Amino acid sequence: MNYITMAAEGDVIEYLYTAEDPDVIVPRDAIHVIVANSATVIWFAAFREHPKIATLFCPVGVETIEDGAFFQCRCLRRVIMLGVREIETAAFGGCEALTDIECGKLEIIGRKAFFECKSLRIIDLSAAKIIQWHAFQRCSALMDVKFGKELETIGYGAFNNCTSLQRITIPLKDNMIADDNIFDGCDNLKHVDLVEGAILKETITALQLEGWRNDMNAEIDAINQILPLAPAGMSKGSKGRMIRTWIRAVVGKIVHYKIQHSRLLNEAATALELAIPKDIVIKNVLPFLELPSYAFEGEE
Repeated sequence: MNYITMAAEGDVIEYLYTAEDPDVIVPRDAIHVIVANSATVIWFAAFREHPKIATLFCPVGVETIEDGAFFQCRCLRRVIMLGVREIETAAFGGCEALTDIECGKLEIIGRKAFFECKSLRIIDLSAAKIIQWHAFQRCSALMDVKFGKELETIGYGAFNNCTSLQRITIPLKDNMIADDNIFDGCDNLKHVDLVEGAILKETITALQLEGWRNDMNAEIDAINQILPLAPAGMSKGSKGRMIRTWIRAVVGKIVHYKIQHSRLLNEAATALELAIPKDIVIKNVLPFLELPSYAFEGEE
């Protein structure tokens, strides 16, 4: 047996999961699961519907949690996944007590991976790239989701009926939202923050013309003014469609104004070179007028 520590009354306090045998029978009285350092995967349905598991610790070597591995583990509260890169279909579906998730390297979240995790309130998915269909469907307590710059796509119905969702942080990427219905039933979604918020603000501040700066700031602020009024169902004005349209508008404008800024800068440099030596213009003037080097999506 893989018991590490047992309580006086016989309940397993800690259970070591080695993943050596996909068909191993996990003790029904196990409470805390520690995955062995030698393991790289948690197998299909390994802990499915376990009645007592409360915590899970995966060391950096574990990269995949397979389909239904912890499906409907209704007592599971905390999950630490230091190296996991992919969570497959319904791996944590129905874990209604789950509140804490640490997943700093998680890249792929499969279909219904966390559906009906009704106690989950906040999740940081800074490394996530792909969010598949209904990944967080009916996570009714979920309030705040933070993505990072690596995010590539959010799939069909990913946050359907997350009725408490208020804020989401996403990168400024067009075509990232795969379908207009990803926020259906999210009546309380009111705020969108951008991963690139700081660099975007720095870029806008450096634009040459006040009119450009004002236009960009107004465009960025618009989403949090109109989103609370948008319907949370499938319609031409749905929250998902509105966010997608807004991203496209912001990307289009910042790319346009950066091009215009560069044109003016080149014209100014040419004019200055008539009165000031070229090397002085290049070393002592242009650096103060150039925009941050960050390239937004859509720039060549």
